[in-house]
Amino acid sequence: MTEDHEYDRMLAGKLYVTDRIQDANREIPGKLLVQKINQLPADHVDEIIALEHQVFKGSRNNVFIQPPFEVDYGRHISVGDNFYCNVNAIFLDTNWIKIGNNVKIGPRVNLLTAGHPIDAGVRISLLEFSKPITIGDNTWLGGNVTVLPGVNIGSNVVIGAGAVVTKDIPDGVIAVGTPARVLRKITDDDRAYWEKEAAEYRHDREKQDHEKQDQ
Repeated sequence: MTEDHEYDRMLAGKLYVTDRIQDANREIPGKLLVQKINQLPADHVDEIIALEHQVFKGSRNNVFIQPPFEVDYGRHISVGDNFYCNVNAIFLDTNWIKIGNNVKIGPRVNLLTAGHPIDAGVRISLLEFSKPITIGDNTWLGGNVTVLPGVNIGSNVVIGAGAVVTKDIPDGVIAVGTPARVLRKITDDDRAYWEKEAAEYRHDREKQDHEKQDQ
């Protein structure tokens, strides 16, 4: 717990008022850091990655988020190893966003921990809430996916492009639609098909390498 009552309430998932959070816990430093990242030339990859390591907590081994992207606080996002995120992502991290290892995220994906009361009277009083989002290992979110507050997405999951994820998604499934629903489990047949395709690719590369050596 901090000495900032509103900030603690925010991270606890309780109603809070943003304007009452103390300056030391506000979102400006993270927004300025991401603004700096987004203004760098695309070929300054090492500098981009170094600055992104200041935003994204965790092991951060082989992590790259393709600019431009946006954050709210830029201090409540944890990512695992081998994380790639395509352009125009929004990490609305008024609560924790925790992402596992080997996760891939498509373009224009929204991870939104912030929410507002359904009742208009409470909503216009400036009270809001936030709930954490978690994404398990080896999961892929397609382009234009939106994940809403409090959602847990399991490991080895594929979320189809354009889905709006409003409820938890279990391990090892494909989920699609608005709201997202489980379409089917990922099966041994899926694995066999893609392993065959990968083996064909490796064979083709080896053939090319041998041809180059013979030249």
